Amino acid sequence: MIVVASHRYAGRQIALPTRHGKQRVLARPLWHGLGLELRHAATVDTDTFGSFSGEISRPADALNTCRLKAEAGMRALALDLGIASEGAFGPHPAVPLLPVGREWMVFVDQRDHLVISEQLLCRTTNFSSCRASDPAAITGWLKQVGFPSHALMVRAHEPSAPTAPWLAKGVQDLIELADLMAAAAHRSPLGQAWLETDMRAHCNPTRRASIRQLAFQLVRRVASACPACGAPGWGVVSRVPGLPCSSCGLGTELIRFEQLGCVACDHTQLRPRRDGLISADPSQCPYCNP
Repeated sequence: MIVVASHRYAGRQIALPTRHGKQRVLARPLWHGLGLELRHAATVDTDTFGSFSGEISRPADALNTCRLKAEAGMRALALDLGIASEGAFGPHPAVPLLPVGREWMVFVDQRDHLVISEQLLCRTTNFSSCRASDPAAITGWLKQVGFPSHALMVRAHEPSAPTAPWLAKGVQDLIELADLMAAAAHRSPLGQAWLETDMRAHCNPTRRASIRQLAFQLVRRVASACPACGAPGWGVVSRVPGLPCSSCGLGTELIRFEQLGCVACDHTQLRPRRDGLISADPSQCPYCNP
């Protein structure tokens, strides 16, 4: 049974450091789910913890970077609760031609020494790039990535210098885009501009929707108390493969159980898949379909 632990946070304030408008996405889930008032730690330069455009690398892995950002926001506002998120985009781990996003979010309770995290694999994303000399050559791609509601970044296409400086980010105007592409093509040894989708939250409505989805997911976890010690943050800590094949009965790589755990004590529980699936199709079996 899930015990609601949200009452422990009702009426308190939580710090969010962001330069990309995430406060407009997170405020409502935190208020309605936990009774928390979100405060924007606007003085924290979150770009120092890594940038999507590649100029600055993360100081740690995504989850620890989230924690570091949350703690910076807490220090800036002198609060003992903080929240932060991180994202990354690239090819799907199993289907390389399919672009996906990953979002991480961390809730830090300094008073009770708790760090609660959730993550989300986002199959809906406009993450993409292309090269061209002018917008007329890429009208289909611009439509595909949602321009102009979804912004772009532009730089010269230089294969020998793939980290060349960006001429502009957050581009959402076709005339401006044409001017920037012309300038970038002039600087490029191949006469082309390199364009990428701007994945910063305030420039990308699709990503904002994913962050909002993850915020509700994290709120539900924070509101779930450990059945053993009552601490918030009870939820999935790992997934156990081995779902048996319906034909031969041998284990497959598909998930068989989810392991639930506590962030404060060592209590864990195993539960079956939430979708009720108890066996795998033989097409997913490495023995029946090698």
